[in-house]
Amino acid sequence: MKSSWQQHWIFKYKLYHLPFWFTYHFLWWSLYTGSMTQVAQNLMSLPYAIKFSSYFFFQAIAVYFNLYFLIPRYLENKRYLLYLSILTLTIIATASVIISGYHIGAQFSTKSIVELYGVGSADFFSLFKYNSLDSTIAAMALAMSIKLTKNWIESKRRQDLLEKEKLETELKFLKSQFNPHFLFNTINSIFVLIHKNPDMASESLAKFSNLLRYQLYECNEQQIPLQHEVSYLENFLELEKLRQESHLEVECKIEGKADASLTIAPFILMPFLENAFKHVSQSKKTRNWIRLSLKVVEQELLFEISNSSKPMAFSSQEVLDYGGIGLKNVQRRLELLYPGKHKLDIRAGENQFDIQLQLHLKAVSVIPAGNASSRKTFESTPYQYST
Repeated sequence: MKSSWQQHWIFKYKLYHLPFWFTYHFLWWSLYTGSMTQVAQNLMSLPYAIKFSSYFFFQAIAVYFNLYFLIPRYLENKRYLLYLSILTLTIIATASVIISGYHIGAQFSTKSIVELYGVGSADFFSLFKYNSLDSTIAAMALAMSIKLTKNWIESKRRQDLLEKEKLETELKFLKSQFNPHFLFNTINSIFVLIHKNPDMASESLAKFSNLLRYQLYECNEQQIPLQHEVSYLENFLELEKLRQESHLEVECKIEGKADASLTIAPFILMPFLENAFKHVSQSKKTRNWIRLSLKVVEQELLFEISNSSKPMAFSSQEVLDYGGIGLKNVQRRLELLYPGKHKLDIRAGENQFDIQLQLHLKAVSVIPAGNASSRKTFESTPYQYST
């Protein structure tokens, strides 16, 4: 949440940049002339104000073109040669255009460019080499230094928050993972199956083993293959199918092909499914249902889950605060792990609760050799079961 002063229109439209660049050019000119008083007096004169404005205006355009277009589009995507080429052309073009300020300013004076501005020569090459070029390079370097320093501070702050979040949620994580009620009912259900259907009991035990392995080991990684998280969801659904005692319809639809390089933070999707089973209605007169849909298109994941609920049983905020790791904690993790790359929509209706998560997944170029299953893509057909 931004503070009130950050929401002020001066900060909203970044108008505070104007006095910064004015001060920068004022100091640069003062260093060139050796007198701040003389610079202040010169700015009161139209010819000098025009020259000053040409530096101020054109260098500002070049700086923000570099910061908000070239760096995100080329430098951050590791297209270094193309970035350096366009940056060099930008600097040359900017320094060249600035020279027009000398000539326009001289039109409003009876003096020549040499007499008016105290330069050694009025030809284009001299003004370019000894006046506009070095100033433009300095402005670009200063802006990049500030931007990169700011990004580093934000990255460090986010990393510190992640470390703190990890420590604070570790115990909650373990408590939510090893829910005694879930473990007892699942083991008891498998025990009953041993006598009724040994093959199903064996299959369920394997799913239960994979579920525990995921919770114990894979959740310690920062990123895991998307297929592992999906497999965990499917195993959890099958085990819930065994232990549910009331009539409950569960519909699960997983579609799309996920590239093997796609990864996701562990246990991001699971709390939403746990929440659905925890808060689903238990009515004997009406249908009790849970619907889950997961779709992947390129690097975009769309996860939707809905469940029937008691009329006005809870509000969105109350559900965010439920025990264990909780939806509120997942929401916080999403803000830290996927800043600007996710959209979470939580709605509590009169008879149902809906969650929709849109997530831009990360992709890795190398998959660890041990993760054989992560090399596969998933493409499941919709299935439905009732308990």
